[in-house]
Amino acid sequence: MRIAVIVTTYNWADALAAVLRGLARQTHRDYEVLVADDGSRPDTGERIAGIAADYPVPLRHLWQADDGFRAAAARNRAVAATDADYLVFLDGDCLVRADFLARHAQLAAPGHLVAGNRVLFSAASSERVLQQGLAAEAWSPAQWLGQRLSGGVNRLSSLLRLPPGAWRDRRPERWEGVKTCNLGLWRDAFLAVNGFDERYQGWGYEDSDLTIRLIRNGIKRRDGRFATTVLHLWHREHERAGTDQNLARLHALERGEGAIRAGLGVDQYQSSRKSSHAGES
Repeated sequence: MRIAVIVTTYNWADALAAVLRGLARQTHRDYEVLVADDGSRPDTGERIAGIAADYPVPLRHLWQADDGFRAAAARNRAVAATDADYLVFLDGDCLVRADFLARHAQLAAPGHLVAGNRVLFSAASSERVLQQGLAAEAWSPAQWLGQRLSGGVNRLSSLLRLPPGAWRDRRPERWEGVKTCNLGLWRDAFLAVNGFDERYQGWGYEDSDLTIRLIRNGIKRRDGRFATTVLHLWHREHERAGTDQNLARLHALERGEGAIRAGLGVDQYQSSRKSSHAGES
């Protein structure tokens, strides 16, 4: 199946370059990468252009104006720009190992989403990875053990590999913990609920909103732990403006007050997809 990897970024070109490096080494070869840029400065676009020149798969940069934290809109725009069968959402600070997409493809099944997890780098370890250009996604078990013993990462268990099994489907309707730093689902399922709801502006909960609506529309959660783990670089917490309003909207959805389809979603971009590629480089 053809996969579109949608990588969200904002003004952290060094981390994005490290993420793109890992994505370039995937064993699953039928994919493209779309950078969903929420208004970064020009240096991010310049960095992407340099990387794209000899990238092994299509790499596209989709930029929107910096008008606050609008990750939902950035991701919707990227989905509207692809016709891939399957979507994998990833953040621009999450490194991936070479089998990341192959594992997502292995777990993908009709009527399911795949929710992965992450290993967290410490601040010092993240700085070393970026400043020294360390390919952490290719470290050996001995190197990972050294990182854990020195406090460079929060755990090693998530790096283990377990095969598909019935245990992965034991929580089909649990939306808690599903995050768009590591999420896979069929594009048709995403479009059926009109994607992310862009009324979630500012930090947080647009991923929970999407997951609840997907589950209510018949999509079941599949556990991607011990298969699709990402390596999350440390960063200071984002400014959390808008959190209270977003949480109130999510609570209303939990009470059954919201619709399955997003009120302000991906459909607003699809009609113009064939005639316009504004903001794409």
